[in-house]
Amino acid sequence: MDRSRLLGLAGFLAFSLFWLASIAFSFIEAFVLPLLTTEAPKFVKGFLGIFGGTDGEVDLGVLPALAPIAGVLYLLGGLLLGIATFRAGVLPRLGAALLAFGAAVTLAGGIIPHPLDRILAVPMGLAFIWLGYALWSTSLSRK
Repeated sequence: MDRSRLLGLAGFLAFSLFWLASIAFSFIEAFVLPLLTTEAPKFVKGFLGIFGGTDGEVDLGVLPALAPIAGVLYLLGGLLLGIATFRAGVLPRLGAALLAFGAAVTLAGGIIPHPLDRILAVPMGLAFIWLGYALWSTSLSRK
């Protein structure tokens, strides 16, 4: 297995683990926390504070440690997958470069104030659209 394949595999696995963790947190936030707002408001406040950077009054165990790990998985996974896709040259290279840039630009989230930091997701979204369309249009032309 050459280096490009290993780089792509590592990026894909890291990026996939990020999305898996994101799905788990989003599921809890959408379906579990609303049921606990009246019975355990301190737990809800503590859970929501994980991503807001505020400490809660309840011990959440390992959950607060998962948020920074998920951020590292997003950064490394997107960067490695973007570089490997760029090097492979199968999909549009500018889309792959945008994927890597979209992952790396999230580091600016610590500098930009909260309402404006949502703009940092635009390059990643455009990369997903571009690369997804390239995959979709290629599969349609083969039929």
